[in-house]
Formats: sequence, structure tokens, C-alpha cells
Amino acid sequence: MKQLKGAGVHKTGSKSHNLYPGDSLDKDYIVSALQERALTKEAWELVRTNFVRANGGSNAQKAVTESVLPLADLGKLPLTEYEVGGEKKVSTTAMGELVVHVGKNDPNFVVTNADGNAASGINNINIGLKIVHPTTDEDYFQQPIGQVYEPLSEDACAGLAVGLALFGARSLWCSYESFAINGLPIWQTVTQAMAELRRETPSTITLFTAGALEQGRNGWTHQRPEVENYFAGMMRNGNIFPLFPCDANSTQVCYEWALGTTNKGITITVSKSPLPILTTFEQTREALEKGGVILHDSEGSKKVVFAVIGDMTLIPVLEAVKALEAEGLGVRIVSVINPRRLYRSTDVAWDSCTVKDDNFLDDVAFERLFGGDGLIGVTGGASGMLEPIMLRSNAKRDTFAWKRGETTASAGELMAFNGLSAQALIARAKELVS
Repeated sequence: MKQLKGAGVHKTGSKSHNLYPGDSLDKDYIVSALQERALTKEAWELVRTNFVRANGGSNAQKAVTESVLPLADLGKLPLTEYEVGGEKKVSTTAMGELVVHVGKNDPNFVVTNADGNAASGINNINIGLKIVHPTTDEDYFQQPIGQVYEPLSEDACAGLAVGLALFGARSLWCSYESFAINGLPIWQTVTQAMAELRRETPSTITLFTAGALEQGRNGWTHQRPEVENYFAGMMRNGNIFPLFPCDANSTQVCYEWALGTTNKGITITVSKSPLPILTTFEQTREALEKGGVILHDSEGSKKVVFAVIGDMTLIPVLEAVKALEAEGLGVRIVSVINPRRLYRSTDVAWDSCTVKDDNFLDDVAFERLFGGDGLIGVTGGASGMLEPIMLRSNAKRDTFAWKRGETTASAGELMAFNGLSAQALIARAKELVS
């Protein structure tokens, strides 16, 4: 019955868009629709024979979707642990080195990017893996044989990357300035399929770079704040893990973790600007299991806790610390790297997934991270990503989040336009604990 409706043949015109309770096998128009399209017995035999013989055997045995594709051994990833407090590094470039290693060791691996890896600080991927294009261009690192797909179409990029993952191969969908909105429904559909598959398959991984915070723009091709909200809504699915590394070290470890997972949708969101190194590899590995890592913790008359999502958003928070401590307040800064871990197990549909992940931070450990006299959640995206923390905290709390885009001269000015300034954070922190 649903197939008749899908083909639009049980009724004529706009009536064929819907099925109603009265549309049953008792109705002559349903019977006639079936009779007119019925295959003969001989035709059905041909269909069955095709299924048995196709690809050298029965479909259940030969279809690639019914078996696990053997993966190439990646060997040891060339991780580079930069010194904490040392020279600023670009997170995307650091991850790009690992991506090239994956491609060199796995011939099935493909990287897709709708608006250019070069603009995302990951031109090293193009240099190492080459853009596939019929015209050779050495300046642009393109040639007929390559592992980088760069059409100006985010839905094409998403579709190829997730299609490869669904069929059992590794892939990476990159996006400059979160140029992603048309591809996200495809990504969402495949992650839903991965949650329900009868077999394991590599997680579909994305790298979303830059966005409104760095470029001072927001809109059709700069959607980072909005797409973060999209992922926040998907976190309850059970197999969706939005990751927010806080520096180049953290980004490498997040990608390393993602490569080792199956049947998940994992988004890595980082800036393409050089930013300070704040964490060691081990700190991010712990954050991937516990949700976040403490970057700063001091004692005072009252304790203000900042739960920060993102790397660039840490800048005004770190600036606010000295002023608050000068007034006798204690300050703890928690970089929230894996917010899905911070939900309660009952919030998430993990138990219905093919690959079950029931690792959620317990109440004692949650209090150790976020307990205080006042809690402020800070994100450069929409506030939905902070929901796991706000649901569980018993402290007086508030959120600082994205409001609206504006073409400005610097990231600092744009954050200030959205209320994400050290001065605003200081004032609200003092109000919460007073």
C-alpha cells in the first residue's frame, strides 16, 4: 500500500500524495492499481533468479552492505605533541598531517570539501593526497588520480563521504566555515542508519573549520553557530558525538579517537587560526571519556565555574580570570570537549544502537568538574550544546552564546557583539555569586 502511494498511482492528481484510513484492499481503485501493475509469475521468477545470480551469488551473501569491509592497517599515527604554553599552532593543519597519513595507508580513504581545503588551513591534505580532477594542475595539486574531492557542493561532499562510510570505508568530510547546511540532512540520515545497522562500519567523521567567529560573517556559507545547534539536537540519538578540541594537541587526539570508533557520527569543530597550546594529549584523552578537562582552577571566597565549548571562545574567558581573582574569587575553567558524555544515560537512546556506548559522567565526577557557587556556560555556537551541563547543574547559572552574525574586523569584535567579552563575563560572574 505504501509503495502504491509512493508511486502516486492509487489515485490521480494531488489525491495521490496521501493515504487515508479508507484506502484499503476493499476499494476498487486500490485493487485496480495492484492488478494493472502486477508482474506475471514468469516475471517474478526472473526477479528471483537475478537476485540469486547477481554478483556471483545470492544477494544476502554478496551484497557489500551485508558484510564488514576489511580496513587497511594505518600503523602508528604521526602525532606531534606541542609544548603547553609554547608557540601558537593551527589545529586544522595539525590534523591535516594525520589525514594525509590515513590516506597514504588506506587507498579507499577519501576527503571531501565543498569550499576548499586550502582556505581551511589544511592545504597539506591537498599536497599529500591530491585533488582528483581530469586536468593536471601542479600549482593546485590536482591530477586525474587523487583522494580529495572538491566540488562546490556541500551535499555532494556529504553524500560521498557518508556513502563511503556506510559501505564500510573510511572518509572525512571537511567544511570551510561550516559550509555544510545542505549536506547535513544526508549526514543525519546515514548516522541514523549506522545506529541501526546489522554490522559495524567506520564512523562518519567531519572537520568543520572557521565559521562566523573567525570570519565575522554569518549566513548561507558561514553557518557554524546554527549547525552546532543541529548537532546538539542529534546528540540524544545515541551515536552522535560533536567534539570541540581546545588546541592543536587536542584536535589530533580527537581525530585519533574518532578513527578508532564504529557506527558513530563524529563532528570535530576547530578554528583555522593559530591558537595557544593549553593541553597535553593525555588531558584530551581523559576529556573524551569524561566530557571535559580543567584548564584552570583557583580558590577564593566563592567559586565561579566557566564551562567553555570551543577554542576561540576560551580567549575572553581566560582574560576574565585575572580580574575575578583580583577580587578574591576562585575560578575554574573547564574546556568541554565531548559534551555527549555529560548527559545522563536516560537522556540518550544509546541502548538501541548497534554499537552501544553507555559511558556517561557520574554525578560525583560531574560535581568535581562543574560544582561551584556560580556556573557560566560559554559557546560560540547556539546554546543547545550546553544543555547536558545546564540540565544537571544545581548552581546559579547562565549561558553566553551566539546571537547573530555581523561583518566586523576581528573575532574579538564579533564575540563582543554577541556578548562574549571578558567584561560581560566578569560582570555576570560577580552577579551570580554575590
